Amino acid sequence: MREQPNVKIATDAIKAWQLTAHIYALIFLLITIGAIVVYIIFDFLPLWIVFIIAGLTVAEWIITALIIPKLRWRRWRYQVYDQEIYIQHGILIVTRTIVPMIRVQHVDTQQGPVLKKYKLATLEISTAATTHQIPALLEEEAYDLRDQISELARVEQDDV
Repeated sequence: MREQPNVKIATDAIKAWQLTAHIYALIFLLITIGAIVVYIIFDFLPLWIVFIIAGLTVAEWIITALIIPKLRWRRWRYQVYDQEIYIQHGILIVTRTIVPMIRVQHVDTQQGPVLKKYKLATLEISTAATTHQIPALLEEEAYDLRDQISELARVEQDDV
């Protein structure tokens, strides 16, 4: 059996994922506040439904902002070899993907506002079939890795 990849993504990925989870949790908070307003003004909802909505909102917030980012970071690993890229991710179901260099068509980096705040970038590796991502790499590491994979893929295609 093949050894698992040993290169981890940046630890600031946890902070970036937590911030993103907080932003999404605000949507559920607004829905909960709406349910409370409907209960107070219109007495339309039973009180137990308001409590269930509030409890689910708090549980969702805790799970997605505090627990999942740390678990997700522990599982994310990658390794770049001369002939292939080995990616591992997943919390309950661990996915291990091998991308042959000969199949790589192009390599991109992405950086949204949250990743930019933590000086991170996501590396996207495109093949004819799909796109693979290595999220939350340090900016310089992502750019260097993009260039390295591009060079290795070019060498592989020249050999064919």
